[in-house]
Amino acid sequence: MPKALRIVLLLAPGLGLVVGLMALVVYRAAAQSLGLYNFAGTDTLGLTHWQDLLSNHNYWGAIRWSAYVATTSSLIAVALAYPLALWLRRPFRGSTFLSAMIKAPYLVPGLVAAFLLINVISFHGFVNEFLVWTGIWQKPVRMQNDKFGYAVIGLQVWKQLPLAFLLLTGAIQSIPDPVLHAAQDLGAGMLARFRKIILPLTAKAMQAALILIFIGAAGDFSFQSIAGPTRQDSMATLMTQLQGANHNDWNGAAVVGVSLMALSLVGAVAFAGLVQLVAKLAEKAR
Repeated sequence: MPKALRIVLLLAPGLGLVVGLMALVVYRAAAQSLGLYNFAGTDTLGLTHWQDLLSNHNYWGAIRWSAYVATTSSLIAVALAYPLALWLRRPFRGSTFLSAMIKAPYLVPGLVAAFLLINVISFHGFVNEFLVWTGIWQKPVRMQNDKFGYAVIGLQVWKQLPLAFLLLTGAIQSIPDPVLHAAQDLGAGMLARFRKIILPLTAKAMQAALILIFIGAAGDFSFQSIAGPTRQDSMATLMTQLQGANHNDWNGAAVVGVSLMALSLVGAVAFAGLVQLVAKLAEKAR
């Protein structure tokens, strides 16, 4: 039996189940967006639901907002994870504790973290009360549900930083010490070693981190619903509103779901291309 066929047969049970379920979900969402599987009425195949949402400014606002939050969160999380992974590359006293603290957000559910943040930054939360008490502010300042989404982005970075840290740490630790020592002996400084050695060798890990964080942040519901702007929907909150009791528009929600999958695909391709471009530029600079 050919080796390739043996590999396919070994992967078929697990991989086939995953691919089959994904294909079923994508088909169901796509069919429902075209008017089929209408739980609130009769099935009518067509582009009516797409036309309705494409002419809705809330739909386009949700796409822009989700893309903004996901892109910003991904870039900031990876930018913070890189120096942390480099710092903790080699064990030292307390490094295990620091590494555990960076991974601690995995132990806190996102909804709980959002509520905790609201308690801290609300109009009468800890930050406002402390700053008013110290006299720095004369009266409380509204920080909750800010229109720029700083709270949502901060929560996303806090929650997704461990993922970027784990991926980058594994890639950085796999770089042999003699390679870095040789570059240092040849006169390469810290920045030069990062640009010419570490960055090209960890590009795949950075690419994976950016894509995974983007997809997770683009489809997040809990942070947006608790800490996001009150007058701005994300794709996830818009989808739940359309499907909710007030609208009961399952087909419209499916349109948003398909659009969210498309946004995730576009973001993944864009980040993959960006990382490859950065890696090529780093290679040419050697």
